[in-house]
Amino acid sequence: MIDNRKIRVFLDEDSVPFAEFSPPVKFVLDTTKIPDGKHQLRIVAQSTSGKEGMKTVPFEVRNGPSISIVGLEDGEVVTDQVSVTINSYGSERNDFFLIRGSETPKGIPAWVWAITISFIGFALFYFTMYWNQDNYQSFF
Repeated sequence: MIDNRKIRVFLDEDSVPFAEFSPPVKFVLDTTKIPDGKHQLRIVAQSTSGKEGMKTVPFEVRNGPSISIVGLEDGEVVTDQVSVTINSYGSERNDFFLIRGSETPKGIPAWVWAITISFIGFALFYFTMYWNQDNYQSFF
């Protein structure tokens, strides 16, 4: 019996497959040759009787540096002047660590301020209510 099963792998809307295999198959998809952005992998499998099945897997390639933006959100309505901070992080391995530009500056979250103010407020309340010189005796 001749095994005419085959798997064809297409990238995006290409009409020509970039790979064709006999099942089962395990291959490495080299994303360094694919431009950054959204893509889809379309797998078409053919059974021994000639019937075809298809599966589409959407994925996103990000081989370039990761970009972080502070001060502007997606779809945000803005007026006047907007301060925007942009930073990028590469995945290249270097033998040294560069501290400057390694982190995106962000403000302290509101919940941290709320906890800090609550703690200080409770400490002031405690000291004003329970501070009594009689409770503290000197060793001298």
